[in-house]
Amino acid sequence: MKQPKTFYVRTYGCQMNELDSDVMAGQLIQRGLSRVENEADADLLLFNTCSIRDLAERKVMGKLGQLGKNPSKNAIIGVTGCMANAKKETLLAKLPHIDFVLGTNNLHHLNEVLDNVMASGKPEVRTDTKFTFELDYMAADRNDGVSAYVSIIRGCDKYCTYCVVPYTRGPEVSRPPEHIVEECKKLAEKGTREVTLLGQNVNSYGKDQKEWNTRFHDLLYQIDKIPGIERIRFMTSHPIDITKELMEAVRDLPSLCEFVHFPIQSGSSRILKKMHRIYTKEQYMEKVAMLKEIVPNVTLGTDIIIGFPTETEEEFQMTCDVMQEIEYSVAFLYTYSARQGTPAMRWKDDVPEEVKDERLKRLSELQSPIFRKQRLAMLHDTVEVLVEKQNFKDPTYMKGRTRCWKNVLFKGDQSLTGTLQRVKIHTVQNQTLIGDIV
Repeated sequence: MKQPKTFYVRTYGCQMNELDSDVMAGQLIQRGLSRVENEADADLLLFNTCSIRDLAERKVMGKLGQLGKNPSKNAIIGVTGCMANAKKETLLAKLPHIDFVLGTNNLHHLNEVLDNVMASGKPEVRTDTKFTFELDYMAADRNDGVSAYVSIIRGCDKYCTYCVVPYTRGPEVSRPPEHIVEECKKLAEKGTREVTLLGQNVNSYGKDQKEWNTRFHDLLYQIDKIPGIERIRFMTSHPIDITKELMEAVRDLPSLCEFVHFPIQSGSSRILKKMHRIYTKEQYMEKVAMLKEIVPNVTLGTDIIIGFPTETEEEFQMTCDVMQEIEYSVAFLYTYSARQGTPAMRWKDDVPEEVKDERLKRLSELQSPIFRKQRLAMLHDTVEVLVEKQNFKDPTYMKGRTRCWKNVLFKGDQSLTGTLQRVKIHTVQNQTLIGDIV
């Protein structure tokens, strides 16, 4: 095989996958390769995959299958991410034109595996079950200079019955706090104004390293002191582990945004137990009440799975009731799909697909007027906006977000990128706020 000169990365899935893609891209750039945006121009194709839902897997398998039908294409093909860990050697058996499979815990082996494949001409699989190596996150090829993802903990110990993450990313491993703080300092020096701290469960940060004596809220206080970091966000936050200290940090730290992604998954305590979420609906609502008491202006986001095995119409209605009571400002809604290797596979997927789809539609229709009401309530308000980039459709407008994750458009030019502006809202258009700089 000839030495590749260009590479293309396609990312499926979550923010963690996006960061992993940037880390791999950084390694390849250090190697001397150039990143291209067109798959046809690449000598090396990387597909960073997701296994969390059946649709994501089918998209990847369909794409990889198409590549195998083009014998004239000589690009090296690598599959990374959660599907690499979930399917391992079976990927090569089904798709023999793939050159290597690299697991989520083996990103640091990318160049070594690439060398082996080119030298031998044989495919290679590396899928360790535990993350043990500190990645060079500062070498990541981040395209957004204003905002950056920062990994603080990898893996998950919760073992929800529907989820493959504990099996594809392994147990929880926290990064040393000094490494995270140093990365945020360097990002700030390069112009980053907003960091989003990532983990399957950020609230577990530091639990696996008690000798550090640093929990998640302690880390937030350290990052808040960094000059140049105007905003801190985090996701995802498991309800069972959220603490009063974290809630107080959201209230007290100037840079910490008043938005908490706080997935309930279902409004039925019976379904939550079957999901192994480790809390009841009542316990979840108690945490929400405490959070709103401590941080009155907080907004919440959620994930919800519709049609989990044995979910009844009455239990689905309980989820609808929670949606109406809490009025989430962000909601990711999904129909259940069985994942190979998870405990939920032993149960019959007994909610018909047409019922799942109908419930998804109803829940979406329930949420839409809530979103609109929230935005209409902001008419004539003056809000703080972090300016991100020029608007694609109309370049005379700039685009940014409020602290609570609302999209805002306003007249301006690119010199405002990366600044905080006070914008008075005068129009609501679909889910976007439009205003003028004060």
